[in-house]
Amino acid sequence: MAKSKSAFVCTECGAEYRKWQGQCSSCMEWNTLSEVRLSSPGRGGSSASAARSGYSGNLSREVVDLANVDLSEVPRLSSTFAEFDRVLGGGLVPGSAVLLGGHPGAGKSTLLLQTACKLAQQCNVLYVTGEESLSQVAMRAHRLQLPTQGLKMLAETSVETILAVAERERPEILVIDSIQTMHLEDISSAPGGVAQVRESAAVLTRFAKQSNTVLLLVGHVTKDGTLAGPKVLEHMIDASLLLEGGADSRFRTLRGQKNRFGAVNELGVFAMLEHGMKEVKNPSAIFLSRQQEQAPGSVVMVVWEGTRPILVEVQALLDESSMGNPRRVAVGLDGNRLSMLLAVLHRHGGLFTGDQDVFLNVVGGVKVLETSADLAVLVAVVSSLQTRALPRELVVFGEVGLSGEIRPVPSGQERIVEAAKHGFTKAIVPRGNVPKTIPPGMEVVAVDKLSEALEVL
Repeated sequence: MAKSKSAFVCTECGAEYRKWQGQCSSCMEWNTLSEVRLSSPGRGGSSASAARSGYSGNLSREVVDLANVDLSEVPRLSSTFAEFDRVLGGGLVPGSAVLLGGHPGAGKSTLLLQTACKLAQQCNVLYVTGEESLSQVAMRAHRLQLPTQGLKMLAETSVETILAVAERERPEILVIDSIQTMHLEDISSAPGGVAQVRESAAVLTRFAKQSNTVLLLVGHVTKDGTLAGPKVLEHMIDASLLLEGGADSRFRTLRGQKNRFGAVNELGVFAMLEHGMKEVKNPSAIFLSRQQEQAPGSVVMVVWEGTRPILVEVQALLDESSMGNPRRVAVGLDGNRLSMLLAVLHRHGGLFTGDQDVFLNVVGGVKVLETSADLAVLVAVVSSLQTRALPRELVVFGEVGLSGEIRPVPSGQERIVEAAKHGFTKAIVPRGNVPKTIPPGMEVVAVDKLSEALEVL
């Protein structure tokens, strides 16, 4: 009997070492190496190689000229959700591996069960559950009033058994819920460990490439929002999606973090209702549920998410600090950027906030990642500081530089058009974003510096 070999793998970057060391030489992280028992050469040698390469399917070994490669578009399969298809880049691609991550209770299994039940009416779908029994899944489908006829179910955690069933059933779509519960027989570590997640994902991905099957994996996330398991898992798959949403909110946002077949940072919005997930086709409408009486410190901004503009409300609250070190709290925005913008406001706007506690919130639980929210943040801060409410029909966007200049942002005309559709009549924008054709009823005020924007207010 051959002696099983082991290696030490970095959970952050996937680098392998023959012996343990405190720091990974590739990503320079400390204490990230964990021991992985490799399979014996006779049984699982291909599994370890698949983990390193991502897949070893029916790839062409012939050298061809790039100009002679067929450019015909790969046919896509609709997921029956327009918001899901948007994040995927147009639909499910045959032979692709998609990882759906999220916190417990976010709705990962619900979304995939709804998708699988609807797709089962038109194609062969195999749903593998490793966390719930078949009766539990059936009860959920009955509660959601889903069409269950035609959906093939399997309660199994052994990857070898799953592949044997998949070879027999030949599904077009294979759902694995979840990858942290899967295990290979020739790997001695427990399910959910680095070795099991890595090897199981590699084998399943290789099967998807060989059989041209759409592979949908469910993954858990850690407390800080990162995907649980080895970092190399994100390199194996074709698309990584994150489903976000708190337990106190019925809205869920599906964001693309990696996509080989479409744009990243695309955003899809869903509402968790009594009968499951329902897509929200007009996200700006739900994020603009404002009060009739306008309060100081509130302004609407236009952010760009993926391929569309979304109107969201940002609120600021300034209160005199009773401590020597005032607080800076930002929910939905980068806290460090808030501190930088407050320094710009003091230096180039002449408004001092060093003795004020500053609280900032993006309504609706949206996380704003782009810099077009800079001007809106400062406008909200000034409104709260001066205790003066802004007009309800005002919309603001623009990037603020360290020298106080207002820089243009991409897709400025589309943002203004979207604001006009929702009834806004005045916009404060960078001068470089003033459109050639202004929408009827919209007044566009162009500014070059922060001081000019404050004078307009």
